Amino acid sequence: MTDAVRVVWDPKFNGYDFGRWHPMAPVRLDLTARLCREFGLFDRPGVQVVTAEPADDDLLTSVHDPAYVAAVKAASADPRQAQEVFGLGTEDDPAFPGMHEAAARIVGGSVDLGRALVAGDALHGVNFCGGMHHAKPGCASGFCVYNDAAAAVVAMLREGAERVVYVDLDCHHGDGTEQVFWDDPRVLTISVHESGTTLFPGTGFADELGGPGALGGAVNLALPARTGDAGWLRAVHAVVPQLVTAFAPDVLVTQHGCDTHALDPLGHLMVSLDAQRVAAASMHRLAHDAAGGRWLALGGGGYEVVDVVPRTWAHLVAEASGAPIAPGTAVPAPWLAHVRDVFGRDAPAAMTDGQPATFTGWESGYDPDDAVDRAILATRRAAFPLHGLDPDFD
Repeated sequence: MTDAVRVVWDPKFNGYDFGRWHPMAPVRLDLTARLCREFGLFDRPGVQVVTAEPADDDLLTSVHDPAYVAAVKAASADPRQAQEVFGLGTEDDPAFPGMHEAAARIVGGSVDLGRALVAGDALHGVNFCGGMHHAKPGCASGFCVYNDAAAAVVAMLREGAERVVYVDLDCHHGDGTEQVFWDDPRVLTISVHESGTTLFPGTGFADELGGPGALGGAVNLALPARTGDAGWLRAVHAVVPQLVTAFAPDVLVTQHGCDTHALDPLGHLMVSLDAQRVAAASMHRLAHDAAGGRWLALGGGGYEVVDVVPRTWAHLVAEASGAPIAPGTAVPAPWLAHVRDVFGRDAPAAMTDGQPATFTGWESGYDPDDAVDRAILATRRAAFPLHGLDPDFD
């Protein structure tokens, strides 16, 4: 197998644009790509930057209902035809000209990477434009039109992968991807997110475990609002590595929505850039430990488009390339100058929030007075026995 790393990028991905005032601003992608270029990440040995064509109907309908795809096409040609029954033309998912092509291109990028991993043409793949985890088979939801993560998993299964794990680290529950594989024993979905009691989409609790044909195939860890670095990292590491290792996937897919950050305007977690970097490094190691190194890393949410998203995903690309950026590294001056020109303000000058991003592992013991520990234990007790794991000790 090659050790090549493929990264999806092309300015055409900026076409996924819901409008000037929408939180899902395409400038977050442009700024990420610019920062990657300034750091030379796209030119590193073994890194291949690839574009993608829009996914065809066969790919899209492997996940989505044909009637929904037809509705997206119609709204894309004329936004006045958007139908709210399909989640289109809403405040979250307003229709815009070219919407079908823009959303399908994101799917094409993630699917191409997944196929390359299974074929042995690449070891790692990164599509920071992807991670559209709320899109469901029959409707758009939560800024997501087509579910590229689910389509990539389906494509990998079609290409010969037998088992795939999908880990979602976004602030929001990965409900759409979970729904696609709810009753599929070949796929394990794990979502660590802010509790649905305080955040959209209002789902993703410990007792949501999958369908009758795949009980335990969905795992959810719902964290209290305002959980910070130590709690978030403790939660991720108390659930994800154990389950992924037990499931023994052929490929590990991870979604790195950075709306967990304390500055994000939509979420209520208090995670730092440094903790997100630690989590990405952990997922990288886990891919090598449990999935033969095959790792598909996707973007996702993230709405602080200057201070957070570009730095977080540049760290992700650097991690995948095998040479992480040290936290204290200065942000390149040309990128900072571009931000000043475009936004009229300064961006952070270093690739860190200055946080230690340390945590205490679950082996230290359970604290019943800690809300994070209670959430972790609820998930472990619900899901671990279904995978042959001891919820109190493994």
